[in-house]
Amino acid sequence: LEMEGNQITLDSLEKGTDNPAFSFEGEKTHYEECGGPCSESQGDRREGKGKLPSYCRKALQPASKAKHFCKAHAKVLRRVILGLLGVAYLCYFIAACYLNFQRALALVVMTAVVAFFICWAIFKKHCGAKVMLLFLPIGKCFQKSWPWLKWLLWVALLAGLIVWLALDTGRNPEQLISLGGFFFLVLFLFACSKHHGAVSWRAVFWGLGLEFLLGLFVLRTTPGTQAFQWLGDQIQYFLGYTTAGSSFVFGNTLIEEVFAFQTLPIIVFFSCVMSILYYLGAMQWLILKISWLLQVSMGTTATETLSVAGNIFVGQTEAPLLIRPYLTDMTLSEIHAVMTGGFSTIAGSVMGAYISFGIDAASLIAASVMAAPCALAMAKLVYPEVEESKFKGKASIRLSSGEEQNILEAASNGAATSVGLVANIAANLIAFLAVLEFINAALRWFGEMVDIKGLTFQVICSYVLMPVAFLMGADWADSPVVAELLGIKIFLNEFVAYQQLATYKKNRLMGLEEWDGNRKQWISERAESITTFALCGFANLSSIGITLGGLTSMVPQRKGDFASVVLRALLTGICVSMLNACLAGLLHVPTKVGDCAMFFSTTNFSSTSYTMYTCCKQLFASSVLQNGTLSFTGSWAEQAESVLWLTECCVYYNHTSC
Repeated sequence: LEMEGNQITLDSLEKGTDNPAFSFEGEKTHYEECGGPCSESQGDRREGKGKLPSYCRKALQPASKAKHFCKAHAKVLRRVILGLLGVAYLCYFIAACYLNFQRALALVVMTAVVAFFICWAIFKKHCGAKVMLLFLPIGKCFQKSWPWLKWLLWVALLAGLIVWLALDTGRNPEQLISLGGFFFLVLFLFACSKHHGAVSWRAVFWGLGLEFLLGLFVLRTTPGTQAFQWLGDQIQYFLGYTTAGSSFVFGNTLIEEVFAFQTLPIIVFFSCVMSILYYLGAMQWLILKISWLLQVSMGTTATETLSVAGNIFVGQTEAPLLIRPYLTDMTLSEIHAVMTGGFSTIAGSVMGAYISFGIDAASLIAASVMAAPCALAMAKLVYPEVEESKFKGKASIRLSSGEEQNILEAASNGAATSVGLVANIAANLIAFLAVLEFINAALRWFGEMVDIKGLTFQVICSYVLMPVAFLMGADWADSPVVAELLGIKIFLNEFVAYQQLATYKKNRLMGLEEWDGNRKQWISERAESITTFALCGFANLSSIGITLGGLTSMVPQRKGDFASVVLRALLTGICVSMLNACLAGLLHVPTKVGDCAMFFSTTNFSSTSYTMYTCCKQLFASSVLQNGTLSFTGSWAEQAESVLWLTECCVYYNHTSC
């Protein structure tokens, strides 16, 4: 291909030479005015050398030398920078402790925990092998004695547990109901087992033991109660920062009055934070530590254990992503364990929403942590391993750290990902509440045909599931309400159930009358605690589709396997939440009412509260009306203002003494 004059040839196109037809005289003048370097650059490009101009190379020489120096001394520079940062933090830490140690107590605890794990990592890296060699003879001796030592240990633990239960339940006999419910649920799941003879009792007993120890630590010990209460308070404070973003976007009026703008933005914020923690590797580190503890104690495989541990923090479709490359080769028992873990826990993002309702944060955190070992244990009870797992004996598996390039991208991706979750929750709430109202209207219509008034879905659940609620430890009077919430959780979802539980809790804290005619306005603290644990899980009918859809999208060829175990996993997940509730009922410590006389002497009776309701009930119970004369018994007889306080109580509450 040739043209006369300013010709274009295929050769010139391949070599990349300039086309003279598109050159301008002005350019030539400009290059000449530029001097040597510009001309040189143009010449270099025409020669195809692709080199930078000489003055540019000279200008970049210092930067290039600095770059080579940093590469050559990367380790030293890293240590210097980390050392400087460490010294700076040490100075800050000392200053904080010196100025106000009580205020800096949380900082001291966090610093001690981080310092411990850093020292442990350094010790393990440099001295781990030597220490293992040192303890090798002791380990061999221990292995020889383990067969009989194991049974001695189990007998000692069982005897200690029986003695403790006898002493503890002697003071509160109603706790025995929760204990009976716990054993009943375990026996029920064993009856539903796929392979009764293949059950790994090590996994079952260790899982239930870890669940019990965690519950005992959180609900009974002072350090555990304070630690989880502090953690719950910090999460509430942390979630409060959502208001800064949501008020700017929606305005203060909407976020104070409209549920969607008040609660759902918390999910966006929490998802963003979780994404940042994943990018930094903090979540992977924490999940690996928890899964290591479960794997070593229970003897489960690395893949199923890691997924169940991940469910403490993320949802039922996100946790399997941790083990996505291994799903193809997992056995049916392992898949069942993965599904059970998803059904037995809730995601950290929606936990933030429940906390915003007013549900106790410490109870939600404890329920999620306790559910992990229990879910793994019950999964192995219901669907024991009968195949040869490819991951048996594998110490650990690799975890990906995400594809984000920097922390800003991680934050943005986390917020963007949550939009789908928020839309899904909003759509489900609209649909489920509408469907519930339609079902109730239909049931009322059918009931009126045979003179049954007020027949609703909640009423049916309260009768059908009432024995289960009672077995978990709820009082017989509270059992219908607990059963109603349990039915809503199973057949609709836990979001709606927690909303209604929050309403009951709010009514109690406001000091409303317990009964409004035949309708209960609130339930006891014990029943609240039991219900909080019982509702803490994604085990509902709508989650079947979510679980199958999530897992099938990862491994389409195993769709049939997923479908074959999902219903059994759903049943196991429901029972795991109930087992947690039984432990909550067994370990619940009633809140002691303070000095009511002191309370009445300091309050102005302008509004009601649960403390006022309790003290007024005590005052009513001690009042005696005989022949028109009002008198008091017990400590109230010594109070000169008892009649005045009784009058004030009668303003808010009804009693025969009024």
